Amino acid sequence: MRKILAPTLLLTAALFANSAQALDPSGTPVVVTPLASRTETASGQPITLPQKNVQILVSAYQIAPGATLPVHKHPFPRYAYVEAGTLQVTNVETGKSNTYQTGDFIIEMIGQWHQAINIGADPVKLLVIDQVEEGTKNTVLRQ
Repeated sequence: MRKILAPTLLLTAALFANSAQALDPSGTPVVVTPLASRTETASGQPITLPQKNVQILVSAYQIAPGATLPVHKHPFPRYAYVEAGTLQVTNVETGKSNTYQTGDFIIEMIGQWHQAINIGADPVKLLVIDQVEEGTKNTVLRQ
C-alpha cells in the first residue's frame, strides 16, 4: 500500500494544486499553476492504478512532423504533457480523435487501441509518465 500511496499522492498534488504563491526559504516567490484536474482518461474511463509493485517511468518523446505512431494500447495509466507541437490521437475502436497542443495534458486511454500522428509543422515534444507494475512495459503494439 505504501508503494502505491507515495506516487499517487505526488501525482495528485501535482494535478490538483491550486494556483497559489508560496515562498521558498530565500523569500523568492514560487508560482504554482494547475495544468490539469481530471478523473477520467481521454476516452471517458475512470483512472485506475496498478494494484501491486507500482513503478513510475518518466520518458521524453520527440515525434517528427508527419510521423505516425503505430496502433497500440496501454495496460496501465499513461500521462503526457505536450511541451511543443500538435498531436492528434485517434481511438481506432471508436473513431474518436482528440487534438493536443503545446501546454495540454493528456490522460491516455487504458486498454483501448489508438494511434497518434504529428499533424503540425514542428516536432511534438512530450514528457510522458507511466504508472506500471514493476518490470512491465506500458505499450502493446497491435499485431
